[in-house]
Amino acid sequence: MGTSRRHEKARCLIIRLSPAVPTPFLAVPLQIIILAAGLGKRMRSDLPKVLHPVGGKPMLVHVIDAARLLAPSRIVVVVGHGAERVREQCAADDIQWAIQDPPRGTGHAVEQAWPLLAGDGSDASVLILYGDVPLVEPASLRTLVEAAEAGSLAIQTQGLDDPTGYGRVVRDVNDRVVRIVEHKDATPEQRRIREIYTGIMAAPSARLAAWVKKLDSSNEQNEFYLTDVIAMASADGVTIASAQPAHPRETMGINSKLQLAQVERQLMQKRADALMEAGVTLVDPSRTDIRGELHCGRDVAIDINTVFAGSVRLGDRVNIGANCVIIDCTIGPETTIHPFTHLEGVTIGAGCALGPYSHVHPDTTLGDGVDIGNFVEVKRSTIGNGSKAKHLSYIGDSTIGRDVNVGAGMITCNYDGANKHRTVIGDNVHIGSDVQLVAPVRIGAGATVGAGTTVWKDVADGALVVNEKKQVARTDWQRPVKVRKKSPD
Repeated sequence: MGTSRRHEKARCLIIRLSPAVPTPFLAVPLQIIILAAGLGKRMRSDLPKVLHPVGGKPMLVHVIDAARLLAPSRIVVVVGHGAERVREQCAADDIQWAIQDPPRGTGHAVEQAWPLLAGDGSDASVLILYGDVPLVEPASLRTLVEAAEAGSLAIQTQGLDDPTGYGRVVRDVNDRVVRIVEHKDATPEQRRIREIYTGIMAAPSARLAAWVKKLDSSNEQNEFYLTDVIAMASADGVTIASAQPAHPRETMGINSKLQLAQVERQLMQKRADALMEAGVTLVDPSRTDIRGELHCGRDVAIDINTVFAGSVRLGDRVNIGANCVIIDCTIGPETTIHPFTHLEGVTIGAGCALGPYSHVHPDTTLGDGVDIGNFVEVKRSTIGNGSKAKHLSYIGDSTIGRDVNVGAGMITCNYDGANKHRTVIGDNVHIGSDVQLVAPVRIGAGATVGAGTTVWKDVADGALVVNEKKQVARTDWQRPVKVRKKSPD
């Protein structure tokens, strides 16, 4: 996009690691407009830009969550490209939706939102956010809103080592903001200015409404630019306040898949830093992905290339091996997850061991001291304290009691081609290797299932069940010998 368009599309949002309760802090009502109507051509995707995920959820959802933290009286989201899809994925009772079609600049977008603001807005402040910059902190926005409460037009600026392409913030000898100069229009002296305008703005509602009505599209793009409001405020003698975010990453925008990856890595680093500050050991924070909420107890250790998604809770002294995927799980203290283990929707007790190469599906609960070993798959099952399945087994739709030993190669045959059926195994059962349990079936407490047995009828408590077979040994048998082909002469 051109430099004017690039400057016009500056954006903002709040990020947080865990849910927070909105805290009212304002003297007057706050209303928030989120601009999210961009086409996102540089993303080269059929997915609307603001639905591309950052940290495990659409970037627009980050912005909406951030807006809620400011306890506004109204949130209006302006959508355009893919509007129905955006509203479907981001719908909420506290969100109002406005349509910008066709897109004619950010000033035009704000105008579409205005009829949905509460009342006439004369006693409110309005904060303008953008739907595709997911790293700004709440404190940065609060500073702007507090300045708007005092009657100022407040803008967010940022110091960049290389400000090429961005509008420069021009100040007078008293360090007051007087105007924004686009890069292409700036003098050589102005181009040496490193302070740029990010596009984030807060202002008294009545003043902002008047300025927006005066916007015109007499520019190269034939669009209504919200940035023109700054010149209007200066001409009206209104104080233009400015504030910079605490960290440069807060204003990183997303217009391409490259920028999406850069923002994702910044967010992952921020979350990793927070974990390490809280006492978690990360072998390499640059190779740890937290795509949701991760809550850790004391002395938790996490090896490389592990992905956490959804809501994950790790108890004290949990150890996570390399290359694991853990989604929406609760893992009890003293548990070890060995490398290459995939867990989703699982509740795991204390002192367990899983993996390597285990796969545990949703709706599974493991008691204390459970051992799920190499290439064992568990699905929709409950396994009692002290039970073990160490090697090459499939456990599906099952209830397993305490202190059960599952031999290598055991499978529960839970699917009859149309319906799923349960297997129930009592306490202290010993199951040999290469066993098939054809559900629905019940194995009584203390029973023993011999190796190679297929069980399709219930087994009484304490019984031994085997499939009797005759073993034949031929002492005169000769192993076949491979016939070697003669090579042609």
